[in-house]
Order: sequence, then structure tokens, then C-alpha cells
Amino acid sequence: MCEQQYHGVVRCALGWACWKTYSGRPETDWARGSAMTALGNGLSDAEHHEDALPVQEAELAMFRRLGAAEESMLLAQSNLANTYGYVGRLEEALRLQRNVYYGYVKLNGGEHGDTLIAANNCANTLFGLKRYKEAKSLLRGMTPVARRVLGENHHLTLRMRRVYAIALYSDDDATLADLREAVNTLEETDRSARRVLGGAHPLTEDIEDELRDARAALRAREAPLKGRA
Repeated sequence: MCEQQYHGVVRCALGWACWKTYSGRPETDWARGSAMTALGNGLSDAEHHEDALPVQEAELAMFRRLGAAEESMLLAQSNLANTYGYVGRLEEALRLQRNVYYGYVKLNGGEHGDTLIAANNCANTLFGLKRYKEAKSLLRGMTPVARRVLGENHHLTLRMRRVYAIALYSDDDATLADLREAVNTLEETDRSARRVLGGAHPLTEDIEDELRDARAALRAREAPLKGRA
């Protein structure tokens, strides 16, 4: 009714409800596969990542046994890769995410929503590996596409702009211009997130945290310059 996606413990509870309802059906039944997806994603969204991992590994193995459609395989790989990232298995996550990204480019083209999600997942993992230049390069190409295709206020556009700003100010080689761009980007993104998602949404809270850190990094860089003025 609020036109927003479920998240956190609510999404986890719905995942369990789906699984309990459909787990008795045959593996070939679409509802059982969808319920397994809902359970794995719900556990991960509620930060029960260690519990989500075997569910998602079992789901991918099942899809491979059944010869599932390419789109279903890519989605299962993407969910599993994200969970690998959450439990610290970043290199494994990145390998899967790159496969997923190129798979979606081949399947749907470079401007499809699933392709944009896959690009953002790669950027997040590159950031986690402190490969900031690669993350910035990827997002410089894909964020304008997201803004054009999805709109300025879409949650994925907001996420991509957030990760790009973090990569800007986290890089040890960041220039003063990079830090200022990071602050400006996060300020714009924070206003959009508050308007669209509300102040209590996890993404809005994350953006606000990053904005505080970016401002602190900018103040620290500007302080010596002001002292010499």
C-alpha cells in the first residue's frame, strides 16, 4: 500500500511464510522455487547472512539440476554473490557478479534495470575490496544511464550515487575536488532519499552516515589550507 519494498524483519518473516507454504511442492513447481528465493533474500535482508548462504547455494544447485531459464540462473547467482559479499568472501562475490553483469548485458542490453543492478553490485564489491578507481570508473559509466532510464529518485539511482560518492572520498588519492564532489553528491542524494523513502529508511540512514564522514574528510583536507590563508 505504501508502494515501497518490504525490508528487514518484515521481509524475513514473509520469506519464512512463503517457504512454509510451498516447501512441500515438487522441485519443478515454480512456487517452490520462488519461495526459496524469498526465504534466502529475506534472511539476508534481515542480516542473517550465514543462514541465507546455504539456502541460496541450494537454490542455485537446484536451478542447475533443472536446467532453469537463464534469467532465473542469473538472479540466483546475483543473490548468492551478494551474500558472499556480506560474509566477507569478496573475491568469490566479485567473480559471480561480473558473470551476472555480462550475462544481463547479453540477455537484456546495457540499459535494462537488471543490468544496472548487476553493475551496482559489482561496484559495491569493488569498493569493499578497496579497488576504488575501478568502482568509480564503472559507476561513472552506469550512473548516468540509471538517472536517464530509471529517474533521479529511483532507489537504485540513489544507491549508485551513494557508492560513487563513498569511492570518491575513501580513495587515498582523492583530491580536494573529489571530496567536494562527494559531499555535493551525498547532499543531493540525501534530499532525494528523504523525500522519496523517508528519514527512517535504511538507505536514507546510510546516506546520512556517509555524508557525515564525507564532510569530516573535506573539513580535514580544507583545514590546512585555511590555516595558510
